[in-house]
Amino acid sequence: MRPSVAYLGPQGTFSEEALIAGAQADSVEPVACETIYDAVMAVDGGEVEFALVPIENSLEGSVTVTLDTLVGDGVHTRIVGETLLAVRHCLIASEPVELAEIDTVISHPHVPGQCARFLRGELAHAHVRAASSTAEAVRQVAEARAHGWAAIGTRLAAEIYGCEVLREGIQDRSDNETRFVWLARNGAGQAPLIAPPGPRPLKTSLVFWGPGADHPGWLVRCLSEFADREINLTKIESRPQRERSWRYMFFLDMEGAVGEERIDAAIGGLRGRCEVVRVLGSYQAA
Repeated sequence: MRPSVAYLGPQGTFSEEALIAGAQADSVEPVACETIYDAVMAVDGGEVEFALVPIENSLEGSVTVTLDTLVGDGVHTRIVGETLLAVRHCLIASEPVELAEIDTVISHPHVPGQCARFLRGELAHAHVRAASSTAEAVRQVAEARAHGWAAIGTRLAAEIYGCEVLREGIQDRSDNETRFVWLARNGAGQAPLIAPPGPRPLKTSLVFWGPGADHPGWLVRCLSEFADREINLTKIESRPQRERSWRYMFFLDMEGAVGEERIDAAIGGLRGRCEVVRVLGSYQAA
């Protein structure tokens, strides 16, 4: 029986494209979810074996709902792999229409920032509305059949919902990519599904916070645990703690894996400086 994998649906999202590209052919059973939160919690609650969710875009940065859910409600979930997807945005309508006639553009909230130049330039007159996913945006446009409506989504979604691609490649950069992470419940094995197979460098993601953040030099001393051991940090980012106003948590990605002496030593040193240190996962890098 193929393992079930939750992803942001409906059919035709970039998440589905990432799942098709990132898993070995016919190795999984896709399960479409209405939101990223739902996909994460489907793993956390044991309803599915894996999830594949976006965590970072090369233009717009982190997908904050993924980070917040992993730290908040998704406490039984960890990252077990990652995959990169080249993201090519299309402007889609239910029928051929001139750009000047478009008054409403619908897409996922993370998308307009990736297409800012196009929207500010050729569609500055249009109102941008949010949908739960790019495919849902295309579905709404297809269902409404409104002459002035368009969506930003995938060519796959346009084909699925019988729509017209008005313009392809409207993202600000041609090398636009989104990083997706594979999730599984704590204690589950590493994802065996990632394509193409073969060894890759290992990386570790973690989050930490503590009362010392109010004191000068605290963050520098935390980061010195990695610098002193010559561990390369590939990402650092702060996010507000939703339970406490004006308190922050810090996310790190680093080269190396839990179980390596210097990684374990650095994490141990960090624990001595923080209230909370959570390893979100050690996994093969894309």
